[in-house]
Amino acid sequence: MATGTEHGTGVRGSTRAAIAARHLRTDRWWLAPAATAGGLLAFVVYSTWRAFANADYYAAPYVSPFYSPCLSDNCAPMRHGPNWELFGGWWGLSPALLILIFPLGFRLTCYYYRKAYYRGFWASPPACAVAEPHTKYTGETRFPLILQNIHRYFFYAAVLVACILTYDTVLSFRDEHYAWGHMGLGTLVFLLNITLIWAYTLSCHSCRHIVGGRLKHFSRHPVRYRLWGWVGKLNARHMLLAWASLVSVALADLYVYLVASGAFDDPRFF
Repeated sequence: MATGTEHGTGVRGSTRAAIAARHLRTDRWWLAPAATAGGLLAFVVYSTWRAFANADYYAAPYVSPFYSPCLSDNCAPMRHGPNWELFGGWWGLSPALLILIFPLGFRLTCYYYRKAYYRGFWASPPACAVAEPHTKYTGETRFPLILQNIHRYFFYAAVLVACILTYDTVLSFRDEHYAWGHMGLGTLVFLLNITLIWAYTLSCHSCRHIVGGRLKHFSRHPVRYRLWGWVGKLNARHMLLAWASLVSVALADLYVYLVASGAFDDPRFF
């Protein structure tokens, strides 16, 4: 990434190579950042609509991952569901706004997503070997980007959210009358989603540091070394898991919306 000087002259500064062209690439380098921006923008638009909708997020036994857990008492009653009325009745907006801050904060501060939206939306830089248009670069040393450093704390919140979504997935093995021992198409959707959510969460760089960081001798910590190796394999696919889990959580919410709104009935396998 190109860095600027104290005077804000950026890549056109007198100490940089005097190349008139912004880049020497001949390929369609702009496709990747454009596709990234388009994909992220689509998710932002969809999730914003669903978060403020405050409707069609529960169809027994399924609850949208955008609304779980419910932290206010204006949620739809969910039998044995994640109803934690910590905020009582004073909260009048959509209950999704109380919980989405945690998974959203985890993804916004994620190392991969930083790269994705820095390039896609801010062109900082737009692509490898392409000069960024900004005349000054301060990195993540000033507000608001300095808040990216709390990513490790959002990781703990993300683990808690993943545990709650796992509980929701277990509850999906019921029918609409809350009887156990049933599985519908929604159950498979939830199973796929929670698998990808856990894979993405555990592939996080912070998780890799927690299980294997600050060790001088791996031989003295064989358990942590084994965990570090497993997390490292997931970490190598962090970008793929980031996108796959983003799509799966949106699909899980969309499925609940379609069932709750009466668009179709949840097919049952048994």
